[in-house]
Amino acid sequence: MLADVAADILVLTDFDWDQDLVALQAFADLLRETSTDYPHIFSLPPNSVLATGLDLDGNGWLGEARDRQGYGRFAGDNGMAILSRWPIAMAGVQDFSDMLWQDLPGSTMPVRPDGTAFPSEVAASVQRLSSSGHWVVPVLLPDGTELSLLVWAATPPVFDGPEDRNGLRNRDELLVWQHLLDGGMGPVPERFVLIGNANLDPADGDGLRREMINLLANARLVDPLPQSEGATQAADANHLGDPGLDTADWTGDGAGPGNLRVSYILPDAALDVVGAGVFWPAPDDPLADLLGPDGLAAGPHHLVWVDIDR
Repeated sequence: MLADVAADILVLTDFDWDQDLVALQAFADLLRETSTDYPHIFSLPPNSVLATGLDLDGNGWLGEARDRQGYGRFAGDNGMAILSRWPIAMAGVQDFSDMLWQDLPGSTMPVRPDGTAFPSEVAASVQRLSSSGHWVVPVLLPDGTELSLLVWAATPPVFDGPEDRNGLRNRDELLVWQHLLDGGMGPVPERFVLIGNANLDPADGDGLRREMINLLANARLVDPLPQSEGATQAADANHLGDPGLDTADWTGDGAGPGNLRVSYILPDAALDVVGAGVFWPAPDDPLADLLGPDGLAAGPHHLVWVDIDR
């Protein structure tokens, strides 16, 4: 699949991090055997590396996956990674992953019915916003200019209680980018692409969708509307959004949320987008065999690609 798409820059979410990037380098080596060479790899520790010793999800237990700064069954779980044909401009990397949730302007943290912090004042005071991370990673292009990748992977807006901790966090992880594009986090990169897993559909499924709608409407961004024939043919009858735009398949046994658009590549509006799509072949397409008999060999998420004429 990756060899067929042959992207110049590849961003991976839910890729486990290790200190020396051994797994990422092994993955790059494996891709090289398929003639897809990424000599430059990049990753930073996700927030799952940080145990807090606190009950962050309010269930009365300590030391669970949800009690880390980012959901993690082990340190490094649910990380992110970048593979690139071109060098990373390391001196320009910015990592906002240590931002406290309460410090983001306009954020909304969960509260108990009596209005006090959920699950406690102490937990709220140390809770980071990023589930995995928020990075600005400049890539040095062959013409000598830079293209900054604004990378993130948000928590799903489910698996919580009436306080809506995950739903609020998911929305505020998007708000980070609105704040950055408004100049509230320092100079806005000259040329950039917002890329990652928002875990939020603007029309269907769970979550607080207004922030996703607002981001897609931001004048600094262009939505290339990547589509696939596979998603179109797998449309959910009860969904409101364009099924061709869906990027994830959670139909399963019918108990899931169905197919949703949750992964995004949103280039700077000043860039020239010449193509876009989602690797979700129709069942009768020979490429569908790459996804296995159930279409989920690579998991529920499908690869999103965008071509930019730099």
